[in-house]
Amino acid sequence: MTLPRPHRDDLLIAAGGLAIGLLLWSFGLHIQTGRLIEERWATLVPLFVMAAMETLRRAMPQTALVVGTLALVADQFTYGSLVTALMFTDVVYAAVVYGSPASARRIPYTTGLITIGVTIGFLVWWQNAVAILVGVITGMVSFLPAMTGAVVRNHRQAAEAARLRAEQTALLAEVDRTHAVVAERARMARELHDMVANHLSAIAIHSTAALSLDDAATTRQALTVIRENSVEGLAEMRRLIGLLRDSSGDAEPAAAPTLEGLDALVGQARASGEPSGLTFTLDDARSRADGPLPTPVELAAYRIVQESLTNALKHAAPGEVRVELGRRRDGALTVGVTSALGGERPGPRAPGSGAGLVGMEERVALLDGEFESGPVTADDGRKEWRVRAVLPVGTSDKEPQAWFG
Repeated sequence: MTLPRPHRDDLLIAAGGLAIGLLLWSFGLHIQTGRLIEERWATLVPLFVMAAMETLRRAMPQTALVVGTLALVADQFTYGSLVTALMFTDVVYAAVVYGSPASARRIPYTTGLITIGVTIGFLVWWQNAVAILVGVITGMVSFLPAMTGAVVRNHRQAAEAARLRAEQTALLAEVDRTHAVVAERARMARELHDMVANHLSAIAIHSTAALSLDDAATTRQALTVIRENSVEGLAEMRRLIGLLRDSSGDAEPAAAPTLEGLDALVGQARASGEPSGLTFTLDDARSRADGPLPTPVELAAYRIVQESLTNALKHAAPGEVRVELGRRRDGALTVGVTSALGGERPGPRAPGSGAGLVGMEERVALLDGEFESGPVTADDGRKEWRVRAVLPVGTSDKEPQAWFG
């Protein structure tokens, strides 16, 4: 069996105690007289044993306490050394601080009972006040170091628990920060896509028409639409960049788009869809008695319609694109956009990335709503592409008002 390596500080404590004990012994300084063993050298045996146990105070605290206790008892049969008793107090303290949890709980009670037992025993034997002094000394050598060790150990455990809680709190804060950054990036991507994709799609479609058709009127009309969408897209980008650069927090947030602007949005899509044979209609079945909608719900509905119209300009077959709004009995807002599917259309098309559908689904999920998109069969047998969203009004406070429109 290999003994654990002593700690450097324990070696210094043992060497210092042994040196002081030898110095006191050389001057003949003892703590008692008239003992069973009269030889002066006998005092050195408990002293050396106790010093050896000091080297094991951290590595083997329980062993050091047991052997140290035997050495202290043996020291009582000699002239005795004050250093032996002092080193024993340190061994008791170390056994509580560095020992097992069970030992740390048991040693203070044991030393307390020993102190009480010694005091009562000597009172019965001697029947004078000197027995109380012996009990006090016993308590100072055993019980007091054990209680000091228990207090220090409790403080260390409390400090370690606080450190672990701080590390866990910092870890949770870092996880929350990471999630917040990811959520904010996703939000910025949705807003940027919804604001700019519609304008860029119209520009791409009309520029392709202007290049492919050799007609002055058509080219002029296409260039007019391109200019309008370019100016609006640049304005949106400037507003977004300005808000991102402004870190003061003093500027008022930009007004979010509302459903009142759907007429203008559908009108713009109608002008852009003429070369492709697309017609756009808006059917708003809401009633004024339904009451106002929260800003997050209106913003989500507006962006869903905007993205659906953009997708229709890119991919829909010639025909009608219907935008339908309504309110259910539970107050939820329903949004539906339907366009023709299949067939060839005469106008140009713009490529898509699929990010629009993802953004719409994310917006609805933030409001705990329902979202579905895909091909359906109309009553007359025609294939259509339908986007449908149900936005609850009662849970709309989950997503705060957007700080850009």
